[in-house]
Amino acid sequence: MSNNYNVYLISDSTGETLDRIFLSLKSQFKNFDHKKKEFVFVRTEQQIDKIINECRSLENSIILYTIVETKLAKYITKKSEQNNIPCFGVLGSLILNFSKLLNQKASHTPSAQHVLDEDYYKRIEAIQFTMGHDDGKKTGDIKKSDIILLGVSRTSKTPTSIYLANRGYKTMNIPLVLNQEIPNDLKSFNLKLCVIGLYADPQRLSDIRRNRVSIMNEKNIPTYTNLQAIEKEVDDSKKLFKKYNWPTIDVTRKSVEETAASIIKIYDIQKNK
Repeated sequence: MSNNYNVYLISDSTGETLDRIFLSLKSQFKNFDHKKKEFVFVRTEQQIDKIINECRSLENSIILYTIVETKLAKYITKKSEQNNIPCFGVLGSLILNFSKLLNQKASHTPSAQHVLDEDYYKRIEAIQFTMGHDDGKKTGDIKKSDIILLGVSRTSKTPTSIYLANRGYKTMNIPLVLNQEIPNDLKSFNLKLCVIGLYADPQRLSDIRRNRVSIMNEKNIPTYTNLQAIEKEVDDSKKLFKKYNWPTIDVTRKSVEETAASIIKIYDIQKNK
């Protein structure tokens, strides 16, 4: 029997929730060889029958699903049991327990989280704002920002900004460049702005920058990858953050998601002061 698993992720919506849950799940197991196959917008018994037939033809098939419509969820469970296929509903018991706790029936509506409500349009507005204010653009709009990120090159400012925008935060990021002044509005202690400094280990930055230079085939920028020059950049950025009493985050070994979570926590604390 093979030790490779065939994991089927079945969702009645976009599959984003299930994919994230599976990502967290598999990270807990070092030896988990698998092939993943995703099925989205599954809303009929015929679709499920087709997936079950494919599962039967392969060894070590596992099904994880997020199907909120009760009848269809019972159907996939029944079919899986009949064919001895391990099958796990990710949301079912949680919805049931919440229903009991809140003393109300769940709607069991697929894609209910994707309605075009106020929060949705807020996220779209935040994404548009963030993309238009990337890498130091339109710094005159600082007061319109929810969050402002500062840091030297390659401290994950842009990807972190985009992630925050998808969470609904208008985010501006400003690179710290040698001999270049920061916008005057940032120097005001009277403005209640959520400014956060990002920094990283100089050696790590040097490695990342060398890789970027090789990919972009850029030349004539020796100080960009020079370790001593980067050490000075990082040291100067830390002095700047300290001068204005801005909270800082070391992003050296942090994922974008981890950095964003820390930023949101800082934002919430400052907002509730």
